Amino acid sequence: MDVDGTSERMAAYLRDHHDKVVGRWTDLVVAGVRGRTSREEVRRELEDLYALIVRVLSGADEHAAGELTATLDELSRGRARDGFSPSETAIGVFSLKEAVYELVADSADLVPEFYSLSRMVDDLGLRTFEAYSSAREQIIADQSAAMLELSTPVVRLWDGIIAVPLVGTLDSARTQLVMEKLLDTLVATGADHAVIDITGVPTVDTEVAQHLLKTVSAARLLGAECTISGIRPQVAQTIVSLGIEFGDIATKATLADALALALRQAGLKVVPA
Repeated sequence: MDVDGTSERMAAYLRDHHDKVVGRWTDLVVAGVRGRTSREEVRRELEDLYALIVRVLSGADEHAAGELTATLDELSRGRARDGFSPSETAIGVFSLKEAVYELVADSADLVPEFYSLSRMVDDLGLRTFEAYSSAREQIIADQSAAMLELSTPVVRLWDGIIAVPLVGTLDSARTQLVMEKLLDTLVATGADHAVIDITGVPTVDTEVAQHLLKTVSAARLLGAECTISGIRPQVAQTIVSLGIEFGDIATKATLADALALALRQAGLKVVPA
C-alpha cells in the first residue's frame, strides 16, 4: 500500500496504544470463535498481525507487506483446516477496526488516520476470503484423493492371484487409479490372475463397462488374465438390456467363485485338511 503522513501517524498511534487495542481485538475475536481456539493462541496470532500492520503503515520496512500477506494466508489456511467459515475468519480481521474505533471515536482529529487504517483492514479481510477459498479447495482435493485411494485397494488372495474389490461409482478418474494400482501390483507381485470384484458398484452402465474392459485389456498386456465377479441379478439384467458384451472375459457371481476359477486355471484346488 502507498504510505503517507496519515498512515505514519496511524502507525504511531497503534504503537502507543498497543496493549489496549490488541487486548480489545483479542476479546472480540475470542467471542467470535466461541471457544474453538484458546485466548492465548488468539492473542499470539493477533500480536503477529498487529506488529506487521504497524510496520506496513509506518512505511519503514519494504518487506513488511509481503510478510503480512504470508501471515494472513497462513492464518486463513489454519482456520480452514479447523472448520471455521470464511465469514468468521474475515470478521476476525475486520474487528480490528472496531477495537480501534472505540478508542478514537471521540477524537475528531484522528478521523483521517482511522480511515486510512479502515481501508487497509478491508483489503486484509478480502484477502482472507481468497486464501480461505484456496485452502478449502486444496483440503477437499486432498480428502477426495485420500478417499479414492482408500476405496480402491488391491489385495493378494493367493500366490499369483490378486483382487480389486470396488465400492461406489466407477468414473474415469477412479478407473485410471484402478488401472494404475492393478498394473503396479501385477508387476510387483508377478501375479498372473486378477479378480475385479464389482459387488459394491451400484450400477453398471455402458460407461462403467467400457472402463472395466480397458482395465482388463491393460492387465492382459502384462500377461495376466482377469475375472469380473460380483455381478448381481439386477446388474446382470441391466447389462443384458443395454447389450453390453464382455467378450471372452470370465464373469462370476461372487468373489469366491472367481477365486475358485483362478485356482483351477492355476492347476490348484483347496481340499479339507
